[in-house]
Amino acid sequence: MVKHIVFFRFLDEAEGATKLENARKAKAGLESLTGKIPFLRRAEVGLNIPNAPKTDYDLCLYCEFDSYADLDAYQEHPEHLKVVSFISKVRSGRAAVDYEV
Repeated sequence: MVKHIVFFRFLDEAEGATKLENARKAKAGLESLTGKIPFLRRAEVGLNIPNAPKTDYDLCLYCEFDSYADLDAYQEHPEHLKVVSFISKVRSGRAAVDYEV
């Protein structure tokens, strides 16, 4: 199994919306991928608590795949790319780790 964990930090304002509004929209978009991408075995998306330190990330994505090939296919899937297109306009930072268990 391959685990894919990504953290996003969002701009205070972007695309006519606040950080929280964009984080919620990103969360909904990422959650919508379950069922649309057959090799995405599991996905969980969480928003950081409102009073977290400003140095924290705003959103965490946790996904599971059967293989690195499935993760690569997910990265290029058209539905995933739609969500990536939005997030790339509203984020200020990203960190990721992929590992096999």
